[in-house]
Amino acid sequence: MLQKAIDYIEDHIKDEIDPEKLAAMAGYSPYHFYRIFHKHTGFTIMDYVVKRKLQYAMYELANGEKIIQIAMDYGFETHSGFTKAFKKCFGSPPSLYKLHCPLSLPQKLNLLSLHEKNTGGIIMQPKIAKRSAFYVAGKAFEGAFENVRYTRDAPAFWQQRGLTDGSIERFLYQLLSPEKHGEYCINISNEQDKDRFTYLFAVHYDNDRPLPKELTAFLIPETTYAIFRTPLVEPAQFVPSIKGTWQYILEDWLPQSSYEIDEAGFDFEYYDEHCHYWDYEKIYMEIHIPIIEKERG
Repeated sequence: MLQKAIDYIEDHIKDEIDPEKLAAMAGYSPYHFYRIFHKHTGFTIMDYVVKRKLQYAMYELANGEKIIQIAMDYGFETHSGFTKAFKKCFGSPPSLYKLHCPLSLPQKLNLLSLHEKNTGGIIMQPKIAKRSAFYVAGKAFEGAFENVRYTRDAPAFWQQRGLTDGSIERFLYQLLSPEKHGEYCINISNEQDKDRFTYLFAVHYDNDRPLPKELTAFLIPETTYAIFRTPLVEPAQFVPSIKGTWQYILEDWLPQSSYEIDEAGFDFEYYDEHCHYWDYEKIYMEIHIPIIEKERG
């Protein structure tokens, strides 16, 4: 019955949403409905409603509609009220964010599918961003596996090979001293290597610095990325959430979007301080997918 409430929100996205009406629709008291909704989505009801309204509004803004009209259509009384809500939700003003907005409408959510994928919550629309070519460098691990195509197909070496103690990160930061904190996990295999892959655990690299022979440098080419955040989850659910998010991207989002994989690029997982379970009760990471627009028609 929770899906019925989700569908109602989508179908009435420009209307004023009454949480108590949603609770009655789902067959719960308001108190129990609020708890169940938060448990299954990761959001309070009104936080979710506002985020979805803003995502639909951004689609219209990116497609040329006037911001004041959009604000009124989605229940924000003023231009400034819309901008304030947007900055609070997404961390940037609409004028900047529209440059990174997906071209396609926000996809309707299937709670059962997300639950089966064990994502740990709802995956919001990705940010679309072009990134210049850049170097990373790190420790390469090789494995023998068939049909490896995406980074998600490689086993989580940082878990399976004892990398969770932070020793590799400390080693890389000490040797390379990258200006920006964050680790990249990338499958850098060649297309010809169908039964093997090379998995690179790396940090940002200034290729003017000398590189120790035990490390591998790799150039990630310029491309446009769809950048997904995994839902905020407790540390015990982090790995399942990453796997579930990969499934959602490849099985749900990509087929329904106006994009396809840019085969000249490389997808990668990105881990920064927001995945430090010793600093945060709930954590997340990012998955970057190289994309191009699908040919129309």
